[in-house]
Amino acid sequence: MRILIAEDDPDTRDFLSLMLTKAGHEVHTRPDGEMAWQALRKEHYPVLLADCMMPQLDGFELVRKIRVTERPYTYIIMLTAYGGRENYLKGMNAGADDFLTKPCDFDELRARIAVAQRVLNLQAEVQQLSGLLPICTYCKKIREESSEWIPIEVYVSRRTDASFSHGICPQCFTDRVRPELDRVKRTS
Repeated sequence: MRILIAEDDPDTRDFLSLMLTKAGHEVHTRPDGEMAWQALRKEHYPVLLADCMMPQLDGFELVRKIRVTERPYTYIIMLTAYGGRENYLKGMNAGADDFLTKPCDFDELRARIAVAQRVLNLQAEVQQLSGLLPICTYCKKIREESSEWIPIEVYVSRRTDASFSHGICPQCFTDRVRPELDRVKRTS
């Protein structure tokens, strides 16, 4: 799994990177929150390990920035040298998914990364399932939650700002319209 580590302490950063790489993960590191934010804006990292206290942009603000953007979900584990309820609540309220006190027990971190993977897999499955629409093979109407079958134009219009202009594609013109026109000509 691709993991981004935002940690200003080079020893901690190198240790986490080495251990996670040995565990088979693709690890990228940044020495501060601002550089991590720039990396996240360019590429998706499914998991972020973010130190709470960093220069430029601290971990709490980094998490807040990530959570207000429209992007694929990043599972965030915050790291802190200072345990306690206050930092934990501050991190969770910012939008973190998990919280660890440094120095990290590597077995515990590995277990939390496994949880992150399960959550991300479930989220991907839900996203895929929610994208499926029950659509009639013949008339192309869509079944709503109320079990009512409505035209696709109505379904889309209710959920988006899209508007429709109707036309006939070349295939339908050749296969359906042209034969109908010819039939009408013959009977007239």
